[in-house]
Amino acid sequence: MANIKDVARLAGVGLGTASRVVSGKGSVSPATLERVKKAIAELDFRPSHAARSLLSGTSQMIGVYIPVLKGTFYTPILQSIDTALRAAGLHMVVAFGVGSGDARRQAIEGIDFLMERGCDGLILLTNLLTDDDIAALGPKQSRVVVLGHSVESIPEQCFSADHTQGGIAAARALLEHRHRKIAVIAGPSTSPDNVERIAGFMGELERSGIATNKMWVAESDFSPQGGWDAAAELVASGHKFTALFCANDEMAVGALSYFQDVGLAVPGDVSVLGYDDTPSAQFSAPRLTSVHIPWRDVTLSGLNALLNRCYGSAHPVEREFPISVTVRASLGKPARRRAE
Repeated sequence: MANIKDVARLAGVGLGTASRVVSGKGSVSPATLERVKKAIAELDFRPSHAARSLLSGTSQMIGVYIPVLKGTFYTPILQSIDTALRAAGLHMVVAFGVGSGDARRQAIEGIDFLMERGCDGLILLTNLLTDDDIAALGPKQSRVVVLGHSVESIPEQCFSADHTQGGIAAARALLEHRHRKIAVIAGPSTSPDNVERIAGFMGELERSGIATNKMWVAESDFSPQGGWDAAAELVASGHKFTALFCANDEMAVGALSYFQDVGLAVPGDVSVLGYDDTPSAQFSAPRLTSVHIPWRDVTLSGLNALLNRCYGSAHPVEREFPISVTVRASLGKPARRRAE
């Protein structure tokens, strides 16, 4: 395979001149530019990633850490990041939680993996890191952004929607459809954004006169199986309800599947409301009403902020992310017999 020295030799220029043409940085006369381009074409020269890194002084790679490589939540986020990076001539390296340690240790090891690969910056989707963990990154902490969560020591590098408002929006959607007998499948109490959305949800119900301390509430794990199991517990409890709020779409899809399995019609017998508005919500049966969190906008703003930090660019960065409810077939008014 031809290398940059071969290009320089064939074009009759110095190595530095050939390097400037390949990197696109620095001035070169039009005639020299054409000679080098002709040599590149004749030799079918393609600079390796290592060569480009040496020329630019950067790896041209952005690392992304996600806790798990499954489900419908992380896939669209990774697609958005990869598409934007490729358009900018950059590449994505992904690490996710593996190993025998606890989830925080897995996150730290995943970040170490990305740093060892020479990533210019990191995008982190985890709520487990402490301020000390961020401080341990040393000077590299300036080239980190966190999506979906907030770290007190780097607030300007954190991007998330207002999950309290998301919970309020969920409650209002059910109240506007005249539901007052409501059950809840929450996510893990260790997840700050889950705590925020549930607090917003309960607070809005209380302001509408609903005694939330008498509601059926279960904590699950954000998975479809968790939604199925919690829905089974709800039905077995005999608790009367006309609507179920699930703290994410995957649990809501699991609950929908269970209700169908036991002959409960949605929304004829019960309504179901999810959260995040992931692709799974569009294709469940029935199609799932969900609180729309603009994750693509959150992701791209966080990515743009990171690219600005890493490469001195001036990409637009948003800080406010409007929340809405996407109403689909799973939400209706309570049937009279259920409400009674």
